[in-house]
Amino acid sequence: MEPEHLERFYRKMLTAGSAAGTAHQVHRTVRGALNEAVRRGHLAVNPASIAKAPRLEEEEVEPRTVEEVQRLLDQADKTLRPARWVIALALGLRQGEALGLKWTDIDFDLRVLTVRRNRLRPRYRHGCAGDPCGRKPGHCPRKVNIRRETKDTKSCVGRRPIGIPDSLLALLLHHREQQEHQRRRAGGLWTEKYYVFTSPTGEPLNPNTDHHEWKDLLEAAGLRASRLQDARHAAATVLLILGVPDAIVARSWAGSPASPHGCAAATSTSPTGS
Repeated sequence: MEPEHLERFYRKMLTAGSAAGTAHQVHRTVRGALNEAVRRGHLAVNPASIAKAPRLEEEEVEPRTVEEVQRLLDQADKTLRPARWVIALALGLRQGEALGLKWTDIDFDLRVLTVRRNRLRPRYRHGCAGDPCGRKPGHCPRKVNIRRETKDTKSCVGRRPIGIPDSLLALLLHHREQQEHQRRRAGGLWTEKYYVFTSPTGEPLNPNTDHHEWKDLLEAAGLRASRLQDARHAAATVLLILGVPDAIVARSWAGSPASPHGCAAATSTSPTGS
């Protein structure tokens, strides 16, 4: 195998309609596999280390207007989990961070939420070995999840405390009350794992379900489609709509240089208005 073979393959992927990110991921996978072949002495040189990876164009995020954000918040209030979307929009949490939240991560007295883990996407295997269903593992009626639910956040940037605005704090308290009603309705079917956002039986919310609910929310609000991860870019606007003073919003989201002292120097954002 020569580097040119890989580059030709990447070009064919792009011509066939694959995204540049997909081709780039293939390149990384191939490079990792061939690195192992070099380590074991099967190859002298890794051709993937020489081949040019597909160029990734950074996608520009079109910010939402204040009117669009207000419509999104109004529509979110009509969903099953309003707090889920206000957290995404106001605090800038990524999907995995929001779905990995547990009630023990929220200090209602100090009005602080601490990000500690990420929810992982389930990975399934067939549970019908003796009677094959003929479907993909994820659609098997007896599918078995072989991946753990969450992964702890290790980095200083990922593991962080965040101040909670008063209006969002009230929304989270209401969400906890609603979850208690849901727990009583589920009875013995409920599995207590203390997640903030759950399935009807207490299991952590599936990221795929969450993604489709986001798409439904945008459609119901009459807004253009966008990635769920891009909701983070509306955080400052949402905080202002929630009544957080301008100065606090500016301090919380302006960003600051990385501290040379690591995690010990990390500070929380404080969009509480207090």
